[in-house]
Amino acid sequence: MLDHPLNSLGLPKPPSATRVVVAMSGGVDSSVVAAMLKDEGYDVVGVTLQLYDHGAALAKKGACCAGRDIHDARRVAETMGFPHYVLDYENTFREAVMEEFADAYLAGATPVPCIRCNERVKFKDLLATAKDLDADCMATGHYIQRKMGDAGAELHSAADANRDQSYFLFSTTAEQLAYLRFPLGHLQSKADTRALAAKYGLPVADKPDSQDICFVPNGNYAAVIEKLRPGAADPGEIVDMEGRVLGQHRGVIHYTIGQRKGLGIGGLGDPLYVVRLDPETRRVIVGPRESLATRTIPVREVNWLGDAPFDSAAEWQVHVKVRSTRPPRPAVIRPLSATEAEVELLDPEDGVSAGQACVFYAPKGGRVLGGGWVWRGR
Repeated sequence: MLDHPLNSLGLPKPPSATRVVVAMSGGVDSSVVAAMLKDEGYDVVGVTLQLYDHGAALAKKGACCAGRDIHDARRVAETMGFPHYVLDYENTFREAVMEEFADAYLAGATPVPCIRCNERVKFKDLLATAKDLDADCMATGHYIQRKMGDAGAELHSAADANRDQSYFLFSTTAEQLAYLRFPLGHLQSKADTRALAAKYGLPVADKPDSQDICFVPNGNYAAVIEKLRPGAADPGEIVDMEGRVLGQHRGVIHYTIGQRKGLGIGGLGDPLYVVRLDPETRRVIVGPRESLATRTIPVREVNWLGDAPFDSAAEWQVHVKVRSTRPPRPAVIRPLSATEAEVELLDPEDGVSAGQACVFYAPKGGRVLGGGWVWRGR
């Protein structure tokens, strides 16, 4: 096998001798990955994770992990003729993702549970399951590119900047990256993905994209947190930066850093924004927009994907993202240890909050250099 030319997944085997576990959400992206690899002759095994209550899921639309989606993933497997398994990860998901999500919100942070799900469930437990199934690699429908560099596999932004999911995958380790594959990362648009789905005759070819976090129906974070933490929505005061009471709120969990609308304190002159949340005193602190500006960001739990050790340099010139929807901007990272750092933005960013991810990119070429978690906001 060592003399065999590399297949399309970069492995020295013919596709028929290469087992690939495909993480199938039931959406069009992962379905196309499974169909494409099966069509190329790979030994495909589809796996879908049931991440929360199946009964409740059946009535829910627009999310990645619902019962409807499990059904759709199974139909794709039947259409293409490969085995498909559903694994019950409900307890794992609740403990590793949902509980932290609730606690972070109650602490006034802005959590990103999709990153924790990739890190703690999909690329940890599911990846271990793939290895137990003797798979040579695991493939997903994420829009991100894996490229080989001088020091091994590298993570790069997707070809389609509008679909790029690198922000949500910054905590992928070098060891995981060696095993993972992302066959859609090079596509130029979602239309290309849907065209492939139609080509393979998949029943999900026209299925809408999921918009919500899978366990947060209709984006109603507060309702989920109240269910996980009864009594979390206690009311309190809205105050300005000097502590003057401007009004009342219906619970800190209903507010996020940078929020302007829905404060119920209009008619006070210039627009006011949420600049800080204080869960202990149940206060929402508001101020003018300029008070949102942040230049220095402390990060921890750093995952570094650069070629040299993270703390081998006094500073790194990079670009960073603190929101998935904004383009990377120039910054300097100053390592404090192998897993902690201070990030200085060349231009201030509005609304940086504890709980967000700060993702590092090479200044040119779109390579993802890792990232860390913002642990102290304003």
